[in-house]
Amino acid sequence: MKLGKSSHSYIKSVCIVFALCFSALIFSSCGSSKKGDRDINDDPEKAYETAYNKYKKGDYYDAIEDFGLIKLKYSGTKIIDKAIFYLGMSYYGRKEYVLAAYEFEYLLKNYPGSDLSLKTRYQLAMCYYGLSPSYNLDQTYTKYAIQEFRNFIDLYPKDQLSIEAEKRIVELKNKLALKELKAAEQYMILGNYKSAIIYYDALLDEFFETDLADDALYGKIQALMAKKKYDDVKKEIERFESKFRNSSLMPNIEKIKNRLPK
Repeated sequence: MKLGKSSHSYIKSVCIVFALCFSALIFSSCGSSKKGDRDINDDPEKAYETAYNKYKKGDYYDAIEDFGLIKLKYSGTKIIDKAIFYLGMSYYGRKEYVLAAYEFEYLLKNYPGSDLSLKTRYQLAMCYYGLSPSYNLDQTYTKYAIQEFRNFIDLYPKDQLSIEAEKRIVELKNKLALKELKAAEQYMILGNYKSAIIYYDALLDEFFETDLADDALYGKIQALMAKKKYDDVKKEIERFESKFRNSSLMPNIEKIKNRLPK
C-alpha cells in the first residue's frame, strides 16, 4: 500500500528541492575531486565499498555524498539498490527522517524486485515512527507510521520484524488514545461533559484494545453521572464489568454503583 497523497507530495516536494541543491553540490565536488577519488568512482563496486565503509564508521554526511553520487551515476548497475538503501540509512542515522523516507519510497517504487525490499519497507515505517511527536501535537506522522507497519505485516507476516512492527503499532495506538483521553479529561475539568463524552467515545470506538480503554470508559461513566443519566451509567457499568473485570479501576466503579439511585 502507498502513503496518502498528501504525505507523499509533501515528502516529494521537500526532497526535490533538496535533490537539486544536492546534485549541484555533488557535481561541484566531482569537479574538484582528486584523481584517485575519480578512479575509485569510475568503478561502481569500489564506489559503493568506499561509501559503505563511511556509513559503517558513522560518517553519514560523507556517505550521503558518495551514495548520492552513485545514485546519479550508476542507476543501471547491480549495486544501485544497495546504494539507495544505505543512502536512506545514512539520512536515518542523521535523524533526517523525511529525506530517508523519500529514499526508501524511491527504492520500493523503482526497484520492487530488490532483495532489500523487506528491510526497506520496515525502515520506511521506522522513519514515520521517528517523526511521530509527543501525544499533544499533531499526530499525522503517527498515523502514517501505523499504516506503514501494517503494510509491512501484510507483506511479511512470518518475518521476525513483524513482531516488532506489532509492538510499534500498539505503542503508537496508545499514543493516539492518550491524546483523546487528555482532551476528554480537559473537558471534564471545564465541566463540559457532553464534549468529554464525545472524546471518550472516540477513544473507545477506535482504540478499545489499548491500555487506556478502561480509563476512557471510567471517565465516560463519571461524565454520565455528572449529567444524571443514570440509565446510561448502569449500562456502561455493566460494560465495564464485562470487559475490564481485572482493571485497577474496579473499586471506583463499585463506589459509583453504590451512589446510583435505588
